[in-house]
Amino acid sequence: MSSTDKDFDDIVGECKSLFINKMKDYGTAWRVLRLPSITDQIYIKARRIRSIEEHGEAKINEGVGEEYIGILNYAVMALIQLNLPAVSTLEDINLPAQAVLSLYEQKISEVKTLLLNKNHDYGEAWRSMRIASITDIILQKIFRIKSLEDKNGQTLVSEPLAAHYSDIINYSVFALIKLKENNHADLQ
Repeated sequence: MSSTDKDFDDIVGECKSLFINKMKDYGTAWRVLRLPSITDQIYIKARRIRSIEEHGEAKINEGVGEEYIGILNYAVMALIQLNLPAVSTLEDINLPAQAVLSLYEQKISEVKTLLLNKNHDYGEAWRSMRIASITDIILQKIFRIKSLEDKNGQTLVSEPLAAHYSDIINYSVFALIKLKENNHADLQ
């Protein structure tokens, strides 16, 4: 197993653990969010990271790593929402925990395959990137998603929404790996 392969599993394990614990607290209340709302949640977190990077300080006691974990988990929620019918009643919000975990793992498995394939082709170029550049790329992906959402998904040559959410997950993993390597500590 390559270092990136193992690092991906470790990072996603931490993200999944938080996702599971929040699901125990809140259930699947996130199901009420439409895709643009999930995109906006990702934007808010990415914008906060960029603000901290630019100003060098945070007044809320949540670190950048926690924000990247939130971005990753919201992007997984978006991928799950893309494949489920829209919520029309309150009963539609509630999904069995095991079904959600199965969907989470399926989406993560697909994203990991994408990461490993791109890593092969790009030669792990992300390892030479600055974390601030990763933040900017995530913001760029968010603005692309917003544009596609505003066009109701009608595109001429662009990748579908799922591809952008998948890339956001992988860039979040890259940032979390780099943060962990730089801090030599847990992210939470």
